[in-house]
Amino acid sequence: METLETLFDIIRTLRSEKGCAWDRKQTPETMWKCLAEETYELEEAITKQNLDNICEELGDVLFQLVFILEIFQERKAFTISDVINHVATKMIRRHPHVYADASVSTEQELTQQWEAIKVLENKENGQKRLSVLDSVPKGMPSLIRALKVSKCAVKEGFDWDNIHEVLDTVKEEINEFEAALKSGDQNEAAMEFGDVLFSLVNVARAAEFHPETALSRSTAKFEGRFRLMEKELKENKLILKDLSKDQVDLLWTRAK
Repeated sequence: METLETLFDIIRTLRSEKGCAWDRKQTPETMWKCLAEETYELEEAITKQNLDNICEELGDVLFQLVFILEIFQERKAFTISDVINHVATKMIRRHPHVYADASVSTEQELTQQWEAIKVLENKENGQKRLSVLDSVPKGMPSLIRALKVSKCAVKEGFDWDNIHEVLDTVKEEINEFEAALKSGDQNEAAMEFGDVLFSLVNVARAAEFHPETALSRSTAKFEGRFRLMEKELKENKLILKDLSKDQVDLLWTRAK
C-alpha cells in the first residue's frame, strides 16, 4: 500500500491546480486508451523476455490503473479498498476447491466449476444473458475476441473433433477466399478472408497456444529480418525499390 500511496500522491499532484493541464483533463475513457497501449507494450516485453523492460512496462500499466482509480476516488464513486475487497471476495468465491470444501479432479472440472460460479453471480446481480456470447466484450481486439467467442461456443459443446478437422476447414475457407477474389467482389473477399482468420484462431486454440502471441512472435521475427535487410542496403548504398525480384529474394535469404 505504501508504494501505491506514492503513485496516488504523484497523480494527485499532477491533477492539482499547480500540476499538469493534460493530467487534469483526463477521464476514465481517455485513460483507458493509455492503459490499452501500455498493456500491448507489456505484452511485447513479455514476448521478448526482457526482464528490465517487463518491470518497466508493469509499472506503466500499474500507473494507468491507479490513475483511473484515483479519478473515481475523486468522484467519491468508490475507493481502492472497495476495489481490492471486491476482487478478493470474488477470487475466494471462485476457488472453493482452495478456500472451501469443493473438490475437482481435472482441468475440465475446474473450468466447469468456474463457469457455474460466474452464472450464479450473474443471477444474483440480476444480470440476464440471452446468449453465452454476451460475456465477450465487443470492444476487444478482433483476434482476441475471436478466440473468446470460440471458447464460449466450445464450452457449450460446439467444436471440431480434432485439429485436423479444423485444418480442413481452413483449407476450405482459403478456397472460398480465392473464389471471392476471382469474382472481383471485394466485400465478399473481405468476409471470406475473415473466415480464414477465424478458422486459424481455432487452429491455435486446438493446438493450445494463443494466436495473439503467435502472431506477435512472427511479426517480431519478420521485423528483425527486415531490419537486417535495411542494414545491408544502407551499407551498400542501395534502395530496395530499385532491386530486381531475384536480388530482393537473395537479400531476404541472407537476412534469414
